[in-house]
Amino acid sequence: MDRVTSKQLLASPANFLALGAGSGLAPKAPGTFGTLAAVPMVFLMPSNLAVYCVIILVLFALGVWLCDTCANNLGVHDHPAIVFDEWVGYLITMIAAPRSLWFVALGFVLFRLFDVLKPWPIGVADKRVSGGLGIMVDDVIAGIFAAITLQLIIVFLQSWFGVLPGEL
Repeated sequence: MDRVTSKQLLASPANFLALGAGSGLAPKAPGTFGTLAAVPMVFLMPSNLAVYCVIILVLFALGVWLCDTCANNLGVHDHPAIVFDEWVGYLITMIAAPRSLWFVALGFVLFRLFDVLKPWPIGVADKRVSGGLGIMVDDVIAGIFAAITLQLIIVFLQSWFGVLPGEL
């Protein structure tokens, strides 16, 4: 698979955003670098859960179009450099999570694990759904799994150790 060039990155706004403003152009582990680029976004997201969720829904809808357009422009379905889906998946992971560095880092690790390992039904969605929706959906599911896992860890820390999320 050909590497994406800076010329392709700047060829259209859709490419620029779908390629994670260049974070997806990393020669190794572009999904990890794309997710890393999403970390500061968590701190910019509103603390109001309803508004956060509306933003996620808008980003998801936008992402379906962006990823489809970019994939068509590159001539490769779900090119590894397309990382807007990682951005949305990671933001889903961090829904209702504390914004401490510890939880942001834990959410990052959990999301990457689910995204890379693709347990059922993530792997099935990745293989069976095509187009922009197909590019987005496996990361959305990975984000949901990571968010649930993160929330279970928070409950575990509170109930077993009496540790409040703000204490970490």
